[in-house]
Amino acid sequence: MLFAGTDAVKDESAGEGSAAGGAVAAGPREPPRVRRPDRRQVLLTPCCLEELLPADHGARAVWSVVERLDLSAFYEGLAARGEEPGRPATDPKLLTALWLYAMVEGIGSGREIVRRCECQDAFRWLCGGVPVNYHTLNDFRVGDEQALDDLFTQVLAVLIHKQVVSVRRIAQDGTKVRADAGRHTFRREGTLQRLLEEARQHVAAVKAQADDAAASAWQRAAQERAARERAERIEAALAELPMIGADQQQSKRPDVRAKQPAASTTDAEARVMKMPDNGYRPAYNVQLATDPVSRAIVGVDVTNARSDHAEAGPMRAQVERRSGAKVEEHLVDGGYVQLSDIEQAEAAGTRVYAPPPRSRTDARAFEPKRSDGPGVAAWRVRMGTTEAKSIYSQRAATVETVNADLKRYRGLSRFAVRGLRKVQCQALWAALAYNLMHFAAVLLA
Repeated sequence: MLFAGTDAVKDESAGEGSAAGGAVAAGPREPPRVRRPDRRQVLLTPCCLEELLPADHGARAVWSVVERLDLSAFYEGLAARGEEPGRPATDPKLLTALWLYAMVEGIGSGREIVRRCECQDAFRWLCGGVPVNYHTLNDFRVGDEQALDDLFTQVLAVLIHKQVVSVRRIAQDGTKVRADAGRHTFRREGTLQRLLEEARQHVAAVKAQADDAAASAWQRAAQERAARERAERIEAALAELPMIGADQQQSKRPDVRAKQPAASTTDAEARVMKMPDNGYRPAYNVQLATDPVSRAIVGVDVTNARSDHAEAGPMRAQVERRSGAKVEEHLVDGGYVQLSDIEQAEAAGTRVYAPPPRSRTDARAFEPKRSDGPGVAAWRVRMGTTEAKSIYSQRAATVETVNADLKRYRGLSRFAVRGLRKVQCQALWAALAYNLMHFAAVLLA
């Protein structure tokens, strides 16, 4: 009724206006005036890269830290020198800063870095007008494992020298990271032999087409390289079969021992592992050691071992090599417990903190056994004390959170490269970015 009444009023008003003869019928309305984009116009926009970022921006901090690092090892392999002909190389300092800042931001793709160098101020500021492409970035990421390993040691040495990080007590944990290979790429020996023969025939056929005028020299070279690399990957998979078979024979499960070994034609060094969600996928085993107090990463290693049984000793040796100091206390979970390793560690002066087998259900697990050596006996007794249990509780509260940080925020949820050497490089970049993010103020002090 409200709306009907309103209409009635309008009708009456219209009638009165018509009767008076003072109203004139309205004509067509003019189109509205709006501002429309014109993307063909040329803009002369002044831009100073130095003014793009505020003084406290993270990219500036990354660049300041990189400038203080010794990167001489990355410069040794550069061919462009002096007045010799050839295009100048992209500065390793720039590439290091780009990868570190990208990993701090959780970016693990060279293509994504290039995209951001074109549209994001922080990456544009780091580049400083130097063009980069993803081939250069990806090659640099895995090009020199030893130089990258030394760089990680260099940063750790600075933190230890400034008494921010200590390796007297370390906590270790492993995490499975998805490999860049599909489950369907795993083949047994008979299939691999057949695929290798087909790949070799393909290589021969491509070489026979070298005089084909329909394809350019660049296309023929690319086709030949692709065929050759496929044959090499299959050969690498065949070479891995004996090691995979030996690893399966050590399993406690009869069905695993009875299986024929299979290797991936994409990433021969990857192994099918049980993941945190209880699924089985191609992966690598990333081992991290941290300082429980500062939460700094002090050791990084990547293996293709499905279990952690043999990883405690090599990690201790790595941390001691990097730091030049003795590891006095080593915190590991039950997956690392190996009596021979504990005996060696205790004899060398390192106290191991790990739960004895069945310690939650068997009170006698803390009592020495007749077959125990002096080191293992001391470990069992120690783990039954309240003090040892309090120290051991630091492991899960530190190193497991660091593992989660790298997987969720530092681009280590899945490897983007293939092979143990290359995945080790990617893990080192992630660990470097983590330490840099947490200790930039210390490194710049």
